[in-house]
Order: sequence, then structure tokens, then C-alpha cells
Amino acid sequence: MFKKFTAELLGTAILVYIACGTAVLTLGSWHSGFGTGAGIIATSLSFGLVLAGLAYAIGPVSGAHVNPAVTLGVLVAKRMTLQDALGYWVAQFVGGIAGAAGLWATLNQSSLWDKSIGLGADGFGKQSMINISATGAFIAEVVLTAVFVYVILVVTGKQGPTAVGGLIIGLTLTLVHLFGIAVTGTSVNPARSFGPALMLGGTALSQVWLFLVAPLVGGVIAALLNGFLNERD
Repeated sequence: MFKKFTAELLGTAILVYIACGTAVLTLGSWHSGFGTGAGIIATSLSFGLVLAGLAYAIGPVSGAHVNPAVTLGVLVAKRMTLQDALGYWVAQFVGGIAGAAGLWATLNQSSLWDKSIGLGADGFGKQSMINISATGAFIAEVVLTAVFVYVILVVTGKQGPTAVGGLIIGLTLTLVHLFGIAVTGTSVNPARSFGPALMLGGTALSQVWLFLVAPLVGGVIAALLNGFLNERD
């Protein structure tokens, strides 16, 4: 289990460092040569490609959840024990914090970066590109997480396409980001949201509750839906 927890910690840290870092570099107020649309596409691809790589790199070790909502979905689907899930959650949140700290340490070496540019934190209201309300943000996060986790549960189920599973999961994460970045920044992952919010503090930290709760609700919905539609699992 120690190897699994280590894989989850490292995987989550890598996801946050690279993918949130891409969001900062392509969507931050310092960028040049990138329009908002290009930044959304680049960030979406970064999240999807990193996860696809992790699926093949650490998937054989831990399943490459790197996301507490995914772990909760797997737990509700009765594919892991509560004890193991607790260990995964601790590892994922530590990894999210470590990834955000590493990103902060890197960007802080640039004279152009400051906290106003952020670390790819999620948000609603004025922190949203479309000024979405907390209710709208909650609905979006629940729906996007449910879609994402449902695909994971189906792909990793007994009838799932094992060889291309990681690619399908990565492309699904890309898809939900293409929709969600303009709405909330796209969380669908409490650990990915908590790390940057903790490092930034202020509004990001005060709003992070939504990005902890909504994805977990989405993960439970996905597990229940998978259990209803795919009884063979």
C-alpha cells in the first residue's frame, strides 16, 4: 500500500505542477501571443495529456486516481476498501499541496509573476470568466465530475477497453476542461483545487469549499449511475 500511496502523491503533484502551471502561463495576465481561446485549449490538453501519461505510468501501481472524487467513486462502486481510500485521500491532498508549492517556488523566480496572476485556482463570481454564481458553479462541477468519473468507472470495469483506457480517460478530462475552464476554471478534483487555493489564500481559499464538495457529490452520482447501468460490474 505504501507504493500505491506514494504513486498517488507523486501523480497528483505532477498533475498540479504541470497542468495548473500551463493554466498560469497561458491564461495568466502576463501572457503574450495567447488569446483566451488558445489558453483554454492549451490548458485542457495539458490536463488531459498529463493524466493520460499518469494512467500508463502509475496506473499499474495505484490505478492513477490522483483525484479524491475518483477514489470516492471507486469506493462507492465497492472496488476498494475504506481504509485504502483514506490513504489515497491523504496522499492526493499532500500531493496537491506539494505540486502547488513547487509551482509557486518556480514561478516566484520570475520578476513578472505575483499572486494576482494566481496558480490556476478555481473560482466563481468575479473569479469566473463568465461571472458564474456559486449555485451555477456547483451544478457545473457536479455534472462535469459525474461525467468524468462515470467514464473512468466504465473504462476500468470488467468490460472496459484496457489497452486504450488511459487515452480515453485523458481525452475525457480534456473535454470537461474545454467546457469548464470559462465557467469555474474546472476542478473536478478536490486535491487539484485545494493545493493552489492554500498557497494563494484570500478569495481562492475562501471559495475552495465548493471545489471540495461538488466534485465529491459528482463522484458519488457517477458510481451510483454506473451501478445502475452496468450491473455486470
